Amino acid sequence: MTKKIVIDPITRIEGHLRAEVEVDENGVVQEAYVSGQLFRGIETILKGRDPRDAGLLAGRICGVCTNSHFRAAVSSVEDAYSIKIPKNAQIIRDLMALALFIQDHVVHFYHLHSFDFMDVTSALKADAKLTSKEAHKYHEKPFRNSHSHYEAVLEKLSGFVKAGKLGPFSNGYWGHVDYKLTPEQNLILISHYLEALKFQTNISKAVAIFGGKTPHPQSIVVGGVTSVADMLNPQRLNDYLFIIKEAKDFIDRAYLPDAKLLCMAYREEIKEGRGRANGNFLAVGGYAFEGEQKLFCSGVIYGHDFENIEAFDESKIREEVDRSWYKEDEICYTDLNEDGSLKTAKNDDKYSWIKAPRYDGATMETGPLARVLISYHKKNMLIKSFVDDFLKETDLEMLDLSSTVGRNAARAIETSYICEYIFKLLSRLIQNIKYYDTDTWSKFDFGALAKETKGRAFFEVPRGVLAHFVNIKDAKIENFSVIAPTTWNATPKNLNGLRGAYEEALIGVKIEDPSKPLEVLKVLHSFDPCLACAVHIIDTKGKELSRYKL
Repeated sequence: MTKKIVIDPITRIEGHLRAEVEVDENGVVQEAYVSGQLFRGIETILKGRDPRDAGLLAGRICGVCTNSHFRAAVSSVEDAYSIKIPKNAQIIRDLMALALFIQDHVVHFYHLHSFDFMDVTSALKADAKLTSKEAHKYHEKPFRNSHSHYEAVLEKLSGFVKAGKLGPFSNGYWGHVDYKLTPEQNLILISHYLEALKFQTNISKAVAIFGGKTPHPQSIVVGGVTSVADMLNPQRLNDYLFIIKEAKDFIDRAYLPDAKLLCMAYREEIKEGRGRANGNFLAVGGYAFEGEQKLFCSGVIYGHDFENIEAFDESKIREEVDRSWYKEDEICYTDLNEDGSLKTAKNDDKYSWIKAPRYDGATMETGPLARVLISYHKKNMLIKSFVDDFLKETDLEMLDLSSTVGRNAARAIETSYICEYIFKLLSRLIQNIKYYDTDTWSKFDFGALAKETKGRAFFEVPRGVLAHFVNIKDAKIENFSVIAPTTWNATPKNLNGLRGAYEEALIGVKIEDPSKPLEVLKVLHSFDPCLACAVHIIDTKGKELSRYKL
């Protein structure tokens, strides 16, 4: 006898995500349906616009991934017109993008996901001296590791409890059996949670130095960037460098050690493959280092076969909508069942706004885990030592990373080696300026460019593979389409019944208490969902979908 558990909304993420899981009499998940509940129509806003405005509009797809969509939209237009941007513009765009990686990964772990692992009430029982000793297991110089600091954190936490105003610590499943950390380990994570609040403010400034502001930077234009004065100002370059140095200190002494802490505490769960999807991984690579060498490698893995990585071929990408709430020319949202559940009984029932991207007919997982697995097994020497060191210190294997906790480990590893690379990237920019290469924009005559053309852009962004496609006719955007990382990972089933990464990762998970489905939240949060990015619709026949009056 199966039982259905509905979680709606799944909080601590961007957008509106709903999950329905069917469990057997032992509480083990037998089937899962993950649904994007927020309708988006950004592409309809872009239609008829000047292609040079694509970035400013597409950047509004999301308030978290703003720089990613901004850049991808502009790059797709540059691809359409075969515009090659200067090296300095490429570097500045990369500096903004990689600073966003650092910010996004740290914020995700501490502020959107850590409460799935740490028990706030347990931390109140911690001993400050034992906490300091515990922290030394994961780094020889732990971040802000003093008795007085941990006592101050305990006092602050106790103040929240006594006042009855838990703020960010409210609404947790405190005391749940799935929490594995000791009081001292919980206190370490809570301490770093609070420190990460300041961290995210500072790292945001790094993006704003070259972006003008963040979120929604505005310095990327078709042909290059406009942040010339910032690039030529030694103080601005030094400000960026100082912020990244501070960020690296936190990542090396807090974030990466905390990932090791989780791997050791949840070792049994990792070894049983909790949260493992189908083993299909996709990466498009990018961020040139020297010549042909890139920070991330491209490739496709099927069924965890790390020894046979196929080359990425964009022609194999398709999007299907058989089980999404719209057809090619109309919205077809269906009401819920009488019990409030999604309509999923039939193989062709529609249950999500998210479309179903497929690579050569298969569902794919994208993101830090995919990048680490593919880059490592393609012998990318930029990241190999970071992965080897982490696996050695935690006594894990590569397959172990394909799990809920492993995704967090991959994200932390990636953040660490991005920090190393970003210094070299900034050094290259300074070297160019030193030898009088100050170009940041490629001049073009828009009136002389092709009136009808099309372009696309593929990028690795914090959550995975992002693709923008643009069709231009009569010098205006005729159609615009986006496939975001969460679209790949949160894809609904299609008529063939293949599960996406979210749904597949939930199969076999045991839920101890149906009223407190922490296990489901932990799996889904490990992907860092972004639903605002995931749902996109284009109307190929020009039909008016909706009209709004403000």
